[in-house]
Amino acid sequence: MSQLIHPLQVLERFAPHDFSVFDFFTKRVNTLGSAPMVEFENTVLSWTECALWVDKASAWLLDQGVKQGDRIGLMSYNHPSTVVLFIACSKLGVMLVPCNPDFAASEAKYIFEHAQVCAVICSSEIKDKVIEATQQMPNKPWIACNDHGTQAHQTGIQDVWQNYEPMTHLPLGHAESTCLIIYTSGTTGFPKGVMHSQRSYLLTGEAFVQRMFLQAEDRLMCVLPLFHINALMYSLGGSMACGGTLILIKKFSASQFWHQATQSRATEVNVIMSAAAILARRPSSEFNPTHCIKKMFLAPLNQDLKDTFQERFGVEALIECYGMTEIPGVLSNPFLGPHKIGSMGMISAHPSPQIERPQVIILNEDGHETPLGEVGEIAVKTPTIMQGYYKDPEQTEKSFSKGWFLTGDLGFKDKDDFYFFFTRKKDIIRRKGENLSGAEIDNAISSHPDVSECAAIGVPSDLGDEEVLIAVVPRTGSSPTPQDIMTHARAHLSALKLPRYIVMVESLPHTGSMKIAKFKLKPATKLLELATDFSTP
Repeated sequence: MSQLIHPLQVLERFAPHDFSVFDFFTKRVNTLGSAPMVEFENTVLSWTECALWVDKASAWLLDQGVKQGDRIGLMSYNHPSTVVLFIACSKLGVMLVPCNPDFAASEAKYIFEHAQVCAVICSSEIKDKVIEATQQMPNKPWIACNDHGTQAHQTGIQDVWQNYEPMTHLPLGHAESTCLIIYTSGTTGFPKGVMHSQRSYLLTGEAFVQRMFLQAEDRLMCVLPLFHINALMYSLGGSMACGGTLILIKKFSASQFWHQATQSRATEVNVIMSAAAILARRPSSEFNPTHCIKKMFLAPLNQDLKDTFQERFGVEALIECYGMTEIPGVLSNPFLGPHKIGSMGMISAHPSPQIERPQVIILNEDGHETPLGEVGEIAVKTPTIMQGYYKDPEQTEKSFSKGWFLTGDLGFKDKDDFYFFFTRKKDIIRRKGENLSGAEIDNAISSHPDVSECAAIGVPSDLGDEEVLIAVVPRTGSSPTPQDIMTHARAHLSALKLPRYIVMVESLPHTGSMKIAKFKLKPATKLLELATDFSTP
């Protein structure tokens, strides 16, 4: 790798900002001008052009009656309008509420209803699903598509924006304004809306410059979806912070990955372990050795993947990390080393010594810090911490103890100040980089009329992370088959939450309070032997 400029110097190329997204963005526009900011398929958007679109989009939103403090839903595959919309909403003091475009209508309905969105911007191909999700809402939001779709008469929002004159009044958003509400499933089965301020968003993006030693010439390929903190805060936030170029890919495609990387001249990419494992197994004919990717951000990382990507694919820097939607950018293996495979890394600080460093401690069950090397719950203090859970002060309060955010994850710290993940304390299944609520899956499957009770657990996946196994107890006198259960699941859950394994059992273990004791189902060796595997051939 060529000589690298220190991350703080990368940030100091731009005039100081007031920690509002629009001021931060404007300072970069003033410096970078016609340089490319976003590339998507055959479209290149310069910083100046993006600023013009932001002004037009802001005027359009105001004309639609959107006002400071409103929430706007986003249910879209990756598209450059998301970048414009996020900055425009931040300028107006409006909150963006991104939602997985692959969610079922019922899942999206909960999020949009809970957030009380006034509008939903969506991909044209899922407009019908958005209509279904919103049609029964008490205050029905208006809907707009961000692309033309396949119908000739379809109008995209950029066509509409074109007719608006740039707005001239002062921005309404400020550093402490909530700019994002990202919904994440918890153990209760009900998604929680994680609120982030403009300040925490920018601090996370600037800290990512340090984590990946991003340079002004870096081209960040974004294959992860822009409803997730990784893409929103690390890829988009990081590319804006360093003044590089964001290369948006509509959806991750393993077969097209190396072609897209080569054609776009990408230098950095973020992936989840399951995607990395898939790439490692793809036919060698798909790999193009002329690609320019030198940095990859992924977790967790094992020795096989490290060897594959460094030796076979020629990616020099592979950086493991740890964070949550509530506490982005806390731990990371230092870019310049040392690295420890399998570690979540060390404290990941902002490049500026003026910014408070994150703090991490390991707590035992009594709430006291554990001795070095002993497993306990990971607790965090960080300047990038969420503002709280939207409309859920009780859950917000439960998530903190004496000012420390309780992650629900168990881990330990070694003598070199590296942190290691041990297991999850909460009923969460980690699948394809997403946290799934076991309780939410239980609720969906137990709604089947022939199901007495059930339990979803995570079992090892050959792609890393976990697969979903659900053990089902039939109602007395009923005999549903695994195929019956899967048919029901497909009608009530998005593809990501569908169980791979379904096993019919006579009973489930219970605690003294008659709650299902899921921990007693692990390891699930016997259940896996008896289960029907619904994996795609």
